[in-house]
Amino acid sequence: MHWPRPTWCAGARELVESAIERIERVNPHLNAVITPLYEGARQAARALASGGGAGGPFAGVPFLMKDLMAHTAGDRFCAGMAVLKDLDYRPDHDTELAARFRASGLITLGKTNTPEWGSVPTTEPLAFGATHNPWDLTRAPSGSSGGSAAAVASGMVPMAAGGDGGGSIRTPASACGLFGLKPAHGRVPTGPDHGELWGGYAAEGVLSRTVRDSAAALDAVHGTGIGEASGAPTPRRPYLTEVQAEPGRLRVGVLLDAPGGLCDVHPDCVRAVQDSADLLASLGHHVEYAHPAALDEAAELRRHFGVVVSAHQAADFDDWERIIGRPLTEADIEPVDWAVVQRAKARPAGRYFESVAWIDRWRRRLCAWWGNVDLLATPTMATPPIPLGVMVATPSDPLAGMAMAHPSIAFTSPFNASGQPAMSVPLHWSDEGLPIGVQLVADQWREDVLFRVAGQLERARPWASRRPPVWAGA
Repeated sequence: MHWPRPTWCAGARELVESAIERIERVNPHLNAVITPLYEGARQAARALASGGGAGGPFAGVPFLMKDLMAHTAGDRFCAGMAVLKDLDYRPDHDTELAARFRASGLITLGKTNTPEWGSVPTTEPLAFGATHNPWDLTRAPSGSSGGSAAAVASGMVPMAAGGDGGGSIRTPASACGLFGLKPAHGRVPTGPDHGELWGGYAAEGVLSRTVRDSAAALDAVHGTGIGEASGAPTPRRPYLTEVQAEPGRLRVGVLLDAPGGLCDVHPDCVRAVQDSADLLASLGHHVEYAHPAALDEAAELRRHFGVVVSAHQAADFDDWERIIGRPLTEADIEPVDWAVVQRAKARPAGRYFESVAWIDRWRRRLCAWWGNVDLLATPTMATPPIPLGVMVATPSDPLAGMAMAHPSIAFTSPFNASGQPAMSVPLHWSDEGLPIGVQLVADQWREDVLFRVAGQLERARPWASRRPPVWAGA
């Protein structure tokens, strides 16, 4: 794809050097960036400034890659794993998404921290240590895109890559006061190493301070890749155009209680959604407290979702053994992931297909509700940002941390299973000064509706100027 060359390309070196300075100044407080890639970034900026390099809508814009899923040729890739860190593992190719980020002109300055395999919604891998939330250093930035979220929220870069298999773009966005959209199933390519991430439940995208940046990023990277088995329909017009478009009068359902009663919902999170419902009504939308009945089957969904995801994690385990050239041992993997893999390997293969079929039927029951409603509003998380150390597994109780995950993902993971696009919008801050996100979910493949209403909400209640206590900007 050939992009027009932005006028700021000549200043790419200054942009990159400024971002490097911000990272080096603030990262010691947050531990968000675990692999600096400064020299490659400087080379890309010099090439761009001299008339070479990739043009595109983001030409010269500093960027960070999440160290999970998407990877870049020749750069260290760890997926939160100590064994890959020790081996200094470096893939020999870009993933399709990484290549599209590069082609859009983004200049990658480094890799961000993530939990091992993205298994839990906090960013505290044994390999690299905890990432701290810039709004409160004692709290987690959620996960698995916690490193990216902390970096963007603190002003290191304007945008960073994320991935979402159970809420891992939306929950860090909520915890860090950012905008985060999980694209619909098939919208963003997953090749060449994967057909469908976690059976299609996982999607990749970005976290940003503004709706505009996320829309422009999705414009730059969406579309079916070579040999992809499935893809989303082509949008009718650019998502960036949708951000400025009036959404019309939307029908909005509101859910305050956790699906299936899986957990309690913190009063701050309830208030955030109630306040956002009032804002939507004031903007002319029809708002009612209603939700799909299929969400009440959350306990059964959780069981089947766990079977499917753990089977894919077991397959990933086998892939890593092949890549590193030896069997992985219990000493190589964090306790939670070792326990999940062993449990998955002990299950009959038929259980996987039973769970896939159950979720397929459940998805149809869920999505039928959107025939009469445009959006569902919920808390993004059932809790404000959690303290660090709460969700940590131990060898004696390897699943302890995962058992604590329900308040973080109760509202988000159903829409990974359904494949619908969903976003977290930073519309509320608690009395303690902690960001509380509100999730909005649209019908299948209707990111356009989400971007329209997100743009409207951002204009009505701007948030990008809010600054956390740990801030890298001027």
